[in-house]
Amino acid sequence: MDRRLAKSVRFVSLDVDGVLTDGSIWVGADADLGAPRDLRRFHALDGLAIRMMQRAGLVVAFLSGKRSAAVRLRARELDIAEVSLGSRKGKLSALRGMLARRGCTWDQAAHLGDDLTDLAVMERVGLPAAVVGAVPEVRAGAAWVGTVPGGEGAVREFAEVLLVARGEWDRLVTEFREGGRFAG
Repeated sequence: MDRRLAKSVRFVSLDVDGVLTDGSIWVGADADLGAPRDLRRFHALDGLAIRMMQRAGLVVAFLSGKRSAAVRLRARELDIAEVSLGSRKGKLSALRGMLARRGCTWDQAAHLGDDLTDLAVMERVGLPAAVVGAVPEVRAGAAWVGTVPGGEGAVREFAEVLLVARGEWDRLVTEFREGGRFAG
């Protein structure tokens, strides 16, 4: 990853299905109420990676085209303040608002995506990135393509490459080793 490009990043948006998860959506109903429930499986490596990016001073956001109580819960667990799930205006509009609230420009943003719904965002951000299983159009538009599938630590792979290029990875690993965890 280009060091200059990595150093310009202040804001990282992450797609959810296919990036933070393997893309599977488990749907069921509450046994008592019959209310629909959706479930997602997240990888622990990605959680720590998000904490490390936050510790490095980056704003991390979840940007998904689908509403999900499970994703909202994971966002709370990781202190993700910027979350857009199922915005009727689309991902591009949602990210525009997030960047404005945080005082960031498009050039200071990275987005990790996998599907056609990520294309408009990836065409605008300074650092468009894709997981290995991304559709061909997304891979073609990415400045960086990972080797780890979504839901299997793909965010960790991206975060490590980004933080190494910024010259922050070793310091963060040392801080973690000495403190045992990163408080939210």
